[in-house]
Amino acid sequence: MSKVYADKDGQYKRKDSVFRDFISSKPGSKFPPEANRYHLYVSLACPWAHRIMITRLLKGLTSIIGLSVVHWHMDTEGWRFLADGEECEAATIDHLYGVKRLSELYFKANPNYEGRYTVPVLWDTKTETIVNNESSELLRMLNTEFNHLIDPKYSKIDLYPSAFRTEIDALNDWIYPNINNGVYKSGFATKQEPYEKEVTALFEHLNKVEQILKEKHEAGEEFIVGNTLTEVDIRLYTTIVRFDPVYHQHFKCNLGMIRHDFPNLNKWMKNLYWNYEAFKSTTDFDHIKFHYTKSHSQINPFGITPLGPIPNIMEL
Repeated sequence: MSKVYADKDGQYKRKDSVFRDFISSKPGSKFPPEANRYHLYVSLACPWAHRIMITRLLKGLTSIIGLSVVHWHMDTEGWRFLADGEECEAATIDHLYGVKRLSELYFKANPNYEGRYTVPVLWDTKTETIVNNESSELLRMLNTEFNHLIDPKYSKIDLYPSAFRTEIDALNDWIYPNINNGVYKSGFATKQEPYEKEVTALFEHLNKVEQILKEKHEAGEEFIVGNTLTEVDIRLYTTIVRFDPVYHQHFKCNLGMIRHDFPNLNKWMKNLYWNYEAFKSTTDFDHIKFHYTKSHSQINPFGITPLGPIPNIMEL
């Protein structure tokens, strides 16, 4: 049976994450930062998980926080891991317990859990539970809480610098609902009116970012805030890099394409992809395209994946 994500009015409303504990160095913390204690569960297709994969690489945390990657296909039971004998490049088994589905970890953490089985998940191997599954909070934790355990060249990287926090928070406040989640509110709408409302708001705010980046590029700057890489760039990138390959067609966000209609957004995205390994190496267009087009049967019942656009991202 096809899954419908919208309410009776045809509007898509994302449910809040449930596990909201924090890793902290404060005395008495339930989850103190320790090397090799925590494990991340991610999907290469998911923009929310992608944020955390980029941050994990940027902050030099790959040797102290493990990683398991689900298969790109999501069925009615949620995300699953690589099956025995199955081939899916970059997907893995569950490296901790060998479970077959992400849902098994949710029930291991809480046998009475009734929510969605989302990624990313940060798992604590010591208490065997989920610490947090909210990407915006995980990004902040990875940015600061392991700094004393990593090389200084990584610990000095600050994705939420104090001098720009007010500006970062203000940008997140409208980029998330109108762009990051706006593509989903457009794509999962089941009635014409909410779809038109959301897709119009989406492009209004894409144009708003385009203007910001136009001014930045004219000033010789490459990032959205100040002249430094911040979480705003990470959070927006994972949506924009998926825009032309999937959101434009699959989610009917077709009032324009990044490569043709937003030259400054396109320049900014290409710079991150081609010049920063943490962005390029975590961007898997096969997982992205296959997941959306073959998992959302209510949108694409035959599971046909379009060949274009070619290329997935343009050269610098």
